[in-house]
Amino acid sequence: MLTNHLDFRLEPKVRELYEEHKKRAEKIDWGYHEFLPWDKAQDFRRVPWEESQVTLPGSVITAVETALLTEVNLPWFTSYLDQTFKGSLTVIKDFVHTWTAEEDQHSNLLETYLLITRNVNPDRLHQLHKQTVENGWNPDFHTPFETMVYTSLQELATMVFYNNVAKVAGPHDRDLSSLLRRLAKDETLHYAFYRDVIKYHLQLEPNYCYYLGNVIMNFKMPGAIMPDFEDRMSIIAKEANYGPLEYFDQVLDVIVDYWEIEKLRPIAPEAEKARLDILKYHARLKRVRDRFYKTK
Repeated sequence: MLTNHLDFRLEPKVRELYEEHKKRAEKIDWGYHEFLPWDKAQDFRRVPWEESQVTLPGSVITAVETALLTEVNLPWFTSYLDQTFKGSLTVIKDFVHTWTAEEDQHSNLLETYLLITRNVNPDRLHQLHKQTVENGWNPDFHTPFETMVYTSLQELATMVFYNNVAKVAGPHDRDLSSLLRRLAKDETLHYAFYRDVIKYHLQLEPNYCYYLGNVIMNFKMPGAIMPDFEDRMSIIAKEANYGPLEYFDQVLDVIVDYWEIEKLRPIAPEAEKARLDILKYHARLKRVRDRFYKTK
């Protein structure tokens, strides 16, 4: 039997994951004010912004701004998760509340950093922020299991993005590198929860592969709604350490291995076909990756 609902038999196990998440998060609890270079702050009314005040490479600014414009959509993400898990496992709804509280300061940290360091035109940033939130976010997946698969990939991709950009930013601004790594720690904990919920479901019922494939092969980041998203990602891929190659090596390859998709044996023919399709998709992207490195 194929189902895209979360299995209520797993609620005690998922509750354990949630309690463990809260313990780990409590140990690294933080406030975004701790990571900002307040000594650099100036009144924009007294000292107007000028291009000459920018200190970071354009690619790093684009990466941080893109992260910010993804994070500001938290109200839409939360609404989406709340609606998706209505009537599902109670512990998942509890986790979404915790997740929202932990994600809430991410956009504040990124935006305040950009303003304090004067690496963006504040009026332009305000307009981009407003436009992005007004655009809303309409996800492609609306069922509990598919949504958990999506959030697993999205949180892992975000974690990798922050860590990779931090490496590029470090030589230019240690404060920026530190705050990006701090954000990555949150995403790591969130990813671990979603990832393990899916793993338990696949172990209990391999036929969930049927819904796994749809998300993996059609995944795209929620930030795609922001202005000039494709141009932004092209710049970031070339100059800020996160693009299709990094996505394959550090996201897709990691999750396919962790969920042991190659070892799963679903009974339903549709589920087995989806499993094989995932492996073919993974193998195709691996060939592309390998060809790129050979010609580099």
